[in-house]
Amino acid sequence: MSKKSRSKIWFLVHSWLALPIWFFVLIVCVTGTLAVVSQEIVWLATPSMRANQPSEDAPLLSYQQVLTAVNKAEPQLVVESISRPDESHFALDVEVSYPDGRSVVIYVNPYTGVIQGVAPEFNFRAFTRALHGWWLVPFTNGYSWGWYLVSLLGLPLLASLITGLVVYKRFWKGFFSPTLRFRHGARIFWGDFHRLSGIWSIWFIAVISVTGTWFLIQALLFDNQISISTEKIIPAMSREAVPISADGSPPPRIDLDRAIDIATQRITGLEASFVSLPGNAYSHLDVGGRGWYPLMFQTATLNPYNGEVAASRLISDRSALEFVTESMRPLHTGDFGGLWIKLIWAFFGLLLSMMVLSGLLIWTKRTALATANALKRSHKKQQGVQVPVSMSNQTSEANL
Repeated sequence: MSKKSRSKIWFLVHSWLALPIWFFVLIVCVTGTLAVVSQEIVWLATPSMRANQPSEDAPLLSYQQVLTAVNKAEPQLVVESISRPDESHFALDVEVSYPDGRSVVIYVNPYTGVIQGVAPEFNFRAFTRALHGWWLVPFTNGYSWGWYLVSLLGLPLLASLITGLVVYKRFWKGFFSPTLRFRHGARIFWGDFHRLSGIWSIWFIAVISVTGTWFLIQALLFDNQISISTEKIIPAMSREAVPISADGSPPPRIDLDRAIDIATQRITGLEASFVSLPGNAYSHLDVGGRGWYPLMFQTATLNPYNGEVAASRLISDRSALEFVTESMRPLHTGDFGGLWIKLIWAFFGLLLSMMVLSGLLIWTKRTALATANALKRSHKKQQGVQVPVSMSNQTSEANL
């Protein structure tokens, strides 16, 4: 066998070995698309998650009213946190603990305060995110190898974007004169679709590949005990700071609505979306939510007895590096602007999945034809028949 023939065979072997990798990329893209809207899918299948409004003019309960309603319905429960989802049609997520030490999340109607059900520990949302994010590989000591395997795909995805723009000359013309031919065979259709979807998904592919690569860097930093955080550790309150009641009963805490008012005065534009209650007599009360920058939360830490602000974590407190890195996760998941942002992310996620599939179909057919032609040439050479390489290539190109 000639040196050129051996090189051709090695190239074909290399091409076939890449097939499982791109199937893996396709699965990651599909599961990522499902993960974006997984919470909405669970909402459709779980009536207890829905925020049913008793009447059109029924107002939302305040955080203190919700706390009072839960304590009245289940006096034995200890409320640990109350979280209000971005989308108004979702029930409140209230984390509670039982006297026996069990902690669960319950769904509470934001209009009536009624406990509607208990959230399962593992549902479709958790499954799709775990499958997409770390391939269901458990975390034992640091990040799992599944996390590394998935996040590594950000690099070839980014490389594919760059090389695709280089190969596709004057790609910007696709914005003004898109071409998608339906009557010229599957090969032409999938080729047009691949190029067209790639052009319109440039921004999305760039976002997903860059943020995916950041997840790889994040794991490397964590597993090597390297921190870039500038967030200060807030010490517990001193014994002297905790008031003592005359009868020895737990000292009264400030009203949650009053705490939110204090936090709102401290953080301009804050829209409180969660409240974390103290875990013991020396713990603080945390109020947090989004402000003018929807990709990042801001929090205020308060003394639960007198409302004094012990610390705050504002957007301006982040370093330039933190500002970028903390924006990565919401940009990757589309979980920062409600349902419409999620639908946009899901649409382009589906488009990216179809683009990977179309590229896989084109590449597989080309590789299969090239393999068949190589085997045909090898068989004819064994029979002593000389086959011109140029003629074989022309036949391959015509079949494509």
